[in-house]
Amino acid sequence: MDTLYDFALKQKKYIPIFPKAIGKPTIYIEGYPYEDDESMPATEFHGLQINIFYDQLFRYFRINDYVHIGNDNFIYYEEGDITKVVAPDIFVVFGVKKYPLRRSFYTWSEGAVPVAVFEFLSDATADQDRDEKVQVYLKEMGVQEFFIHQPEMDKPAEFFGWRRAFGDIVEIVPDAAGGLFSEALNLWFRWEEDHTTRVRLLRPSLPDGTPINTSVEEERLRIQAQHRQEIAETIAKEETERRQQAEAMAAVEAERRRELEAELEQLRAQLANGQNETP
Repeated sequence: MDTLYDFALKQKKYIPIFPKAIGKPTIYIEGYPYEDDESMPATEFHGLQINIFYDQLFRYFRINDYVHIGNDNFIYYEEGDITKVVAPDIFVVFGVKKYPLRRSFYTWSEGAVPVAVFEFLSDATADQDRDEKVQVYLKEMGVQEFFIHQPEMDKPAEFFGWRRAFGDIVEIVPDAAGGLFSEALNLWFRWEEDHTTRVRLLRPSLPDGTPINTSVEEERLRIQAQHRQEIAETIAKEETERRQQAEAMAAVEAERRRELEAELEQLRAQLANGQNETP
């Protein structure tokens, strides 16, 4: 089975269906700052996690032009109040155009809020992420789901999620392996340890458990698929050549048989004529 082709079929099957937003893409609104003095990301651990995670979600949702994936840019969620702003590590918005890229995201202008937000814990923001931001994202902004994850393997594992349910905030119950299912994105999220980088990577997968690969993994799959194709083509070529050789040999043998039969027939005719001429 072609793994990439099989994944593409599942991709179309599992990506959620949603309406288009009522607003329009907005690159920048004058008076709303789009950068600050804080460095991004907090550490190399966070940088690696954010980049890989963004890459996975961006490539997974690339088949839909109305899914926007944000990466540490500002979200303003109340018109006229520049203090009502957050800058999640990763956020996903349904119903708005993927492009153009924005300097900031303005919920009232776009006519949509993120359906899911992800924060990767750092020493400076961990307490705020665990407490205050749960209320800000889910209560004030109206985000459907919020997840926090600790990417540094040298620190205790933390992976939690919350969602809005009938006006309340409820914690998402993990499965036996500690994975959390996002109803908003229709994806599973589980972490795995990368001992080379010492990063505890949060990994998304489809509802049936099929992983969403990184760019490196996807390229490896492409190379493997290409290699298998080349091997299959080589085998087919060799089989064709063997068949052609066999057909050529069979043709030579058939021609030789015809020649022998003709010679035999000629000898028989000569023998018969000789017998007829005997007195």
